[in-house]
Amino acid sequence: MITVKLVGGAKKSFSTDKLEVEKSDISIQELLDELLQLQPDNSLKLDTENILVAVNGVDSSAMDGKSTVIKDNDVVSIIPVIHGGAAKKLLYKISSKQIQIVQIKGQKSIDVKFLDELREKYPKIILQAVSSEFILNGSHLKKILSLSLESQKNDILLSNKLETDILMRFALTKQISAAIRLAGMKPKTDFLLVTIGNKTSLDSLYKELSSLCVPLFSKNNESFLKKSFKISKKQIDSVYSKTPLEDILVEQAAVLL
Repeated sequence: MITVKLVGGAKKSFSTDKLEVEKSDISIQELLDELLQLQPDNSLKLDTENILVAVNGVDSSAMDGKSTVIKDNDVVSIIPVIHGGAAKKLLYKISSKQIQIVQIKGQKSIDVKFLDELREKYPKIILQAVSSEFILNGSHLKKILSLSLESQKNDILLSNKLETDILMRFALTKQISAAIRLAGMKPKTDFLLVTIGNKTSLDSLYKELSSLCVPLFSKNNESFLKKSFKISKKQIDSVYSKTPLEDILVEQAAVLL
């Protein structure tokens, strides 16, 4: 059985905030199709193209999207993005590592010192700030982090620190100084804070930062990334994929060695 929690406007589509679906081992897309069949005829239709779906608190965009398989006893949350439900925190595991992502609103008072103070206060957490402009979406983010963690596992990091390797792969450079200059945090510019640690520490960190957080992936960075990395239309058109720009960015990050 799958428990479905309906948030915000999604509740209006079913006149309840929770449903129990007697199925398991189905994809998110199959669950959504099932929910549309269960929806009362006289209710507001659920817009499945403008929702955020989380499985056990993990944003599905950082998993396999709508192909993510839901298992027995999983809890699925459905949040309409257009009704102010965009996520401010993303949680998932890669290579058994607990990872938390938040997006911090850029301010003049928030600089590198801010990051240094967090590292000093939370010594058990690996932290890295990446300019939001250099991240295409949740899938791009997950793939780059997976590259860095796999490189750490195989002892082939671009740098001697995991957090530096992460920044270099988003900046697509083997030069640490260039990575900091290009994709590092900048005053008045939003940035994603990548944090890796145990759940207790990550929860404490989020509690402290929550007032500074803004919705994740709220800006389309396609044009910026194409221009920054000189990715032409010809290159895009030569990639036989539904996500050509993402694939090019990840491939270039993978071959930096």
